Amino acid sequence: MSDDDLVFKALAAPVRRRMLDALRAAPCTTGALCAQFPELDRTTVLQHLRVLERAELVIGRRQGRERELTLAPLPIKRIFDRWIGDYARAAVELLDDLDRGD
Repeated sequence: MSDDDLVFKALAAPVRRRMLDALRAAPCTTGALCAQFPELDRTTVLQHLRVLERAELVIGRRQGRERELTLAPLPIKRIFDRWIGDYARAAVELLDDLDRGD
């Protein structure tokens, strides 16, 4: 599976996108992240985290007895650059042309 495939797979689940949103707001420990998802048991949160880490969207670093989780935005930027950036630029150019009456 390619790096992009892993990112798309990770982003496919709404709960994983919510986890990334939580980490975008601020890095946190695994326990703190689990607390933000009371509808999920700890094992389920950890399974989702493994998918995010495999896609390199989250970095986990040991700090004493705890693990600090941080959002890693480069894989999302890579997806944006490859799949979205050109389309966004073309849309802006089209809107600019329409605005000028071309």
